[in-house]
Amino acid sequence: MDDKAIRLFSEKNLVFIATLMKDGSPQLSPVWANYEDGYVLVNTAEGRIKHKNVLRDPRVAISVVSETNPLDMTTIRGVVEKLIPDYEYKHADKLTKQYMGRDRYPFRRVDEKRVILKIKPERIFVLPELKMSE
Repeated sequence: MDDKAIRLFSEKNLVFIATLMKDGSPQLSPVWANYEDGYVLVNTAEGRIKHKNVLRDPRVAISVVSETNPLDMTTIRGVVEKLIPDYEYKHADKLTKQYMGRDRYPFRRVDEKRVILKIKPERIFVLPELKMSE
């Protein structure tokens, strides 16, 4: 993956993931995500609509935009290759550090089980380096 795309996933930038509903219509969710070893990792809770959708159809689209420059962005189409349990919240805690500067995920619920969507990028579009005019 391009260095710019990797940088965007390592910063405090909101990521949007599109999954496909049963009828084929798109569903879009803002999420926290990071990039590791060739994969985009999205953390969610089991039973959420995006989780249900990728169990049925693993194709996804992802967009990440810099919080400081909306022209600094990357869009990816890929496939969820694996669902990884995050029941100890290790990945959720890592993303909490990245996005909030805190050590522990603050939204824990007793009845919730976290899961990581391990996404293999297939097509990557990186907008060329552009700066907003002052």
